[in-house]
Amino acid sequence: MDFKYISRDIEDTLTLAENIESEKFPNMVICLDGELGSGKTVFVKGFAKALGIDENITSPTFNIIKEYNNGELPLYHMDVYRLDEVEEDIGIKDYFKKGGVTIIEWSEMIKDELPEERLEIIIKIIDENTRSFIFKPYGTVYEEICESIL
Repeated sequence: MDFKYISRDIEDTLTLAENIESEKFPNMVICLDGELGSGKTVFVKGFAKALGIDENITSPTFNIIKEYNNGELPLYHMDVYRLDEVEEDIGIKDYFKKGGVTIIEWSEMIKDELPEERLEIIIKIIDENTRSFIFKPYGTVYEEICESIL
């Protein structure tokens, strides 16, 4: 079952991310997909702030993976948009079992690498400020998260 949320502005998106963060657990995987400018990194900023991470969160487009270890749980922020340009195995699957929260921007690029249980969020631009978030939970724990916050 899919769940839907409409964000009217950046503050709504930050609040949504903070609400999901309140349900965090070790090895949580959140997959974010949507066109450029849809709010993927804004979502990660809200999640990171709620985790207690005080570093500036930016999209790791050229780094692919940024690790933030100064919050309640480690946050592994990935942007796999350019991953096809990387030839070696960078150990993405290892992050899913490191005890932190992994958030992946452009996750559709690595569908075959994703864990069976995860939360996929598709973000669609409605207008300049409004976004539609479609939640696709894979696994009971992610279904329960969606039911409790949406």
